[in-house]
Amino acid sequence: MVTFPEDLNLASYFLFDRIADGLGAKEAILYGERAYTYELVAARTRHFAALLEESGVRRGERVLIVLPDSPAFAWVFFGTLARGAVVAMGNPQAPAESIEYLVGYTRATCVVTIPSVAESLRGALDRVGREVLRVFVVPDTATGEDPEGAVEFVYDEVFRELAPEIARSRPRSEPVTLHRDEPAIWLFTSGSTGEPKANVHTQRDFAFNTEVYAKRTVGYRQDDVTVSVPRLFFGYATGTNLMFPFAVGATTGLFSERPTPETLTKAIATYKATVVTNVPTMLGKLLEHDADLRAKGSDGLDFSSIRFSLSAGEALPEPLLRRWLDRFSSDVYDGIGSAEMFHIYCSNRPGDVKPGSLGKVVDGYELRVLPEDAAGPGAAPCAPGEIGVLWVKGDSVSQGYWLDRDKSFRTFHGHWCKTGDLFRVDEAGYLYFAGRADDLLKVGGQWVAPVEVEECMLGHAAVAGVAVIGVEDAGLVKTKAFVVLRAGHLPSDTLATELQEHVRTTLAKYKYPREVEFVEELPKNDRGKVDKKALRALEAGRRA
Repeated sequence: MVTFPEDLNLASYFLFDRIADGLGAKEAILYGERAYTYELVAARTRHFAALLEESGVRRGERVLIVLPDSPAFAWVFFGTLARGAVVAMGNPQAPAESIEYLVGYTRATCVVTIPSVAESLRGALDRVGREVLRVFVVPDTATGEDPEGAVEFVYDEVFRELAPEIARSRPRSEPVTLHRDEPAIWLFTSGSTGEPKANVHTQRDFAFNTEVYAKRTVGYRQDDVTVSVPRLFFGYATGTNLMFPFAVGATTGLFSERPTPETLTKAIATYKATVVTNVPTMLGKLLEHDADLRAKGSDGLDFSSIRFSLSAGEALPEPLLRRWLDRFSSDVYDGIGSAEMFHIYCSNRPGDVKPGSLGKVVDGYELRVLPEDAAGPGAAPCAPGEIGVLWVKGDSVSQGYWLDRDKSFRTFHGHWCKTGDLFRVDEAGYLYFAGRADDLLKVGGQWVAPVEVEECMLGHAAVAGVAVIGVEDAGLVKTKAFVVLRAGHLPSDTLATELQEHVRTTLAKYKYPREVEFVEELPKNDRGKVDKKALRALEAGRRA
């Protein structure tokens, strides 16, 4: 049983307690050749907390962080928590209208961002950000450049340069005393249908998952160095590449460039990373990059420093995992989590990796696979092997969606969350993903789960990546596969037919994709997942 005192501020739990542990001189953040100790991050955090107070930002108000992965993200994040304000995060590469939506939706009183975003907001605040008291501007740096360097920008009463403002502020000595159930961070849904909604999470939610998942299940250690493919604004990475390493006194390695096989492998080599937060799409790209390097006569990629990688966000097909294990002999702990529960609640783990599965429930959580028409968590569960909707219970459950009570009522049932994801669980307790309930396609009167077809196609030697969607043809739904080929394979009608036959002979015949289109790359959303919404829109536009 994990419990926390009534007084709980996450800035203390993740950061200031490391100073009390005697780790002040230890490296907390690496950024190219630059290093930042826990004491330095704590000092900047104290100054930023004081700066928020001076600026009129009150306890419980939102601070919207729209920053790339640089050290400034850490002290803005922890400084907001130390002030007793609430963190909300956005993607600095998102379109201007998406960021304006976040400013208005969160009713933020402070925004911290890079010059390009700040400039786009300048003319929009009167319309969407009337509560905004300050917009602090941080340099948009390449990895290793000074994140506290001067920023050329036209400043005024609202728009201020962050670094000199921090330097002149008087540091706050202690974080604001908060109740463990006061709001701490808003985590956004992916927004696959409509605009993203924020899950309101409390202080204890993040501490709870850190204890049961990060420390007890996958085992973060003080000597770890972490690197992440997803960016810090995404809750998956905020946990694995900021909160979790800080909770054990480890080191996070940051790089601000777009994650590619080249930028990621450079970060791993530079920092000698031991824990890598990854996603299935990048695992596949790394394998292709490695094969290309070896075809040119090199030894390929060296991942010998890595203790383990994490995978989440989308299904990790068994064929892809087996290819990874065969090449690198480096464990990948695939798991399932959600913004509604903050983080991962079911996972593979050291000494217990079952390819194709999402592992077993994290101790401290409870899972139930219930029929799709279940009205509540007390319904009779599905039999082992039978597909149903996953429900999860745990002390990191969201208080609900901001400004959407109707959706909250459908999703949250007391301590329980209805995920909307389809799963089956076997006799031994291993969980298997079967797709989103709203992704199932009815083809010729039969239900087809796209994820099953995708996993099957990835078992073919020519396929590096695939996404299956439903398309309408003469009023009927049929399946279409968008396929990225591995090096050495070329698109052709013959290969398309071969892939269709591969599915017909492996799965039930009706599940084969009626159309196959070869593409160079699959579109991704800002969480790094394959963006099927974009594919559906593309196809609808073509057919219109």
